[in-house]
Amino acid sequence: MRFKPRPFIKPVGFRCLYCLDCCRGRHVYLTLKDIARIAKKGHDPQDFVTFSVEGNKVRFVLSVREWDLGCVFHDPETGKCTIHDVRPLICRIYPFMVSRKPLGVGGERPFHYKGETLWLYYDESCPGINAEEPETTITPEEIAELGLEFEEEFEKTDMEGFAKLLDELEK
Repeated sequence: MRFKPRPFIKPVGFRCLYCLDCCRGRHVYLTLKDIARIAKKGHDPQDFVTFSVEGNKVRFVLSVREWDLGCVFHDPETGKCTIHDVRPLICRIYPFMVSRKPLGVGGERPFHYKGETLWLYYDESCPGINAEEPETTITPEEIAELGLEFEEEFEKTDMEGFAKLLDELEK
């Protein structure tokens, strides 16, 4: 299912209903910190990192299973993430999205956070948003913080850093 953006302007209740949609058919970018965190839990980067060339940059992407395009860390029977405690930043952000410019969605407005102007959205197709008996409440500030952290870490993620990380992991 495609991301159906709705403006995220006030806190919302959330409870994952394990619908499996977020863990299938999505391009999940990884930062070097994501890769290190997952590897330190005993997972070999060769088993979960693939590459994507975008312009003159190599991007690191979470591997998917060929048979259903599901994330390699997604348990298809339970719908749960097997690395939830160390999951990538982008997975911690979803079903929300942070943008530097408006998407043209009705009701959107800029969100000012730490001197930055952002536009925040949530995926209206996610059944966990405003679910009955939410497990937690997510605030725009939390998502803005994660978005800025992702942006900073993503820009620092390159092949040289990946090679250095692999060397460090072998020690």
